[in-house]
Amino acid sequence: MIKLQRYFKVFGFEGNDLDRILNSFRLQIFKKHDFFVKEDKISKHLGFVETGIFQYYVLKEGEIRTTYVSIENTFMTSRLSFVNEIPAIENVRALTDGSVSIISKTNLKKLINDIPRFKDFYIGFLENSICSIDANRHDLILLSGEQRYKKMLKEEPQLLQKIPLQYLASILGVTPRHLSRIRNNIH
Repeated sequence: MIKLQRYFKVFGFEGNDLDRILNSFRLQIFKKHDFFVKEDKISKHLGFVETGIFQYYVLKEGEIRTTYVSIENTFMTSRLSFVNEIPAIENVRALTDGSVSIISKTNLKKLINDIPRFKDFYIGFLENSICSIDANRHDLILLSGEQRYKKMLKEEPQLLQKIPLQYLASILGVTPRHLSRIRNNIH
């Protein structure tokens, strides 16, 4: 949980507050294809990816459609399911072996109630998530596949280096063949 500790230190947490936060998480190991969240099950944990790559996906007409990928040093959960305590409409699974520091909703609420700075952190986290989801939704409507790729190249280059082509194409809303053409035109 070294990466989790570094992450919270960047946000100014230290001493007893940092210890309480870290002690509220537990490390869980995932093998390739293990599920973090299964569709139709309630997402009961928020995870911080220490190592590995995790795929968010839905099945549509028998085909896997990747909606997002979480890599190390990022949080993951099925947000709608976790926040509202309803069955998930997506799956989240390990694309590689990995490790995740996880916290239950009960422990998260305890931190929010007991540490005012953590409550502020969590509100900021949620606001950032909402804005990111909203921006992605607009991008899918307003931008071409090439424009979405260029934006990702600028804003999230680490994803482009780590995500297999077919998953990246799905996230961008294009076919793998079209993504290859886009990449050839840009590089």
